[in-house]
Amino acid sequence: MNSFFKNIKGKCLVAAAACLMTASFAQAQNYKIAFIARAQADSFAAWLANGIEEEVAKYPDLSVDIMDSQADDMKENAFIENAIANNYDLIIVQPNNGEAQRPYIENVVKAGIPVIITNPRVKGIEGASTVDADPYEQAAVNARLALEQVPQNANAVVLLGPAGNMHADMRHESWKKEFFDKRPDVKIVGEQIAHWNKDEAMRYMEDWVQANDKIDVIVAMNDNMCAGALEVVKGNPKFANILSYGVDGTAEAVLLIKDGKMTATSLQNAYDLAAKNISVAHDILTGKAKQVDTDIDCPLITKDNVDQYIEIHKKAGAIQ
Repeated sequence: MNSFFKNIKGKCLVAAAACLMTASFAQAQNYKIAFIARAQADSFAAWLANGIEEEVAKYPDLSVDIMDSQADDMKENAFIENAIANNYDLIIVQPNNGEAQRPYIENVVKAGIPVIITNPRVKGIEGASTVDADPYEQAAVNARLALEQVPQNANAVVLLGPAGNMHADMRHESWKKEFFDKRPDVKIVGEQIAHWNKDEAMRYMEDWVQANDKIDVIVAMNDNMCAGALEVVKGNPKFANILSYGVDGTAEAVLLIKDGKMTATSLQNAYDLAAKNISVAHDILTGKAKQVDTDIDCPLITKDNVDQYIEIHKKAGAIQ
């Protein structure tokens, strides 16, 4: 009888040891995430990548590799292919051109790897999660303000994001419907795709300034391009009263608004976007969720409320 109980006791000890090993393995589980960024030269994309890195550091069971696609579809698609081949546990894709990335994102789903599409989402990919903001409303809050602020018979220049990019296209559509269709007196004297890029925006603005004695308003689909255009007219008394509108609420933009050089932007808070991406990723990886589609808010930022957004950037270390 004693040997029977000893045998049972021994089996229990072995089972307990196995349970402890399993628990230890679970605690030591490390999920690898690939974040494929659109372009680090884009201030918002850089802000988002930094936010992703900071958020992942809050989760002991997560790690992330950040890849810079440099606004190049071929590079981005190659990064997606490599992330599949390297067996990442989850892939977050920030598309450069949604339709160009679509078949590669579909391949991630086919490979059985969870994928989150962010900033902008690519619609209609079954099995993919999305974390984004509403690009139509991001532009609309600016356009509605511009209806009140832009003088009659004004000259406007328009800086666009990449063709085929959902955020670029929807913001452009919003400005058309919410402002230009309602203000036929406003003349567009220059309109170009500047690919979210500050330097490209500067080059176009230099041409427009030479060709036009009067430019009353800059309409930009992001803050980076708006800041580039403003740099060209800085200190020029002819453009002292120029109005300018962007999207993102970057550190540079809120400081320009505070200084009275930029009129307004809408916040696409990359910290919130990063936090939501990583929270969703963690829920998917740990089995709490299977597929998620969610948006962040896009409040308007003007001189009247800019201080609270400067504080957000100060807390994050983006403004000293």
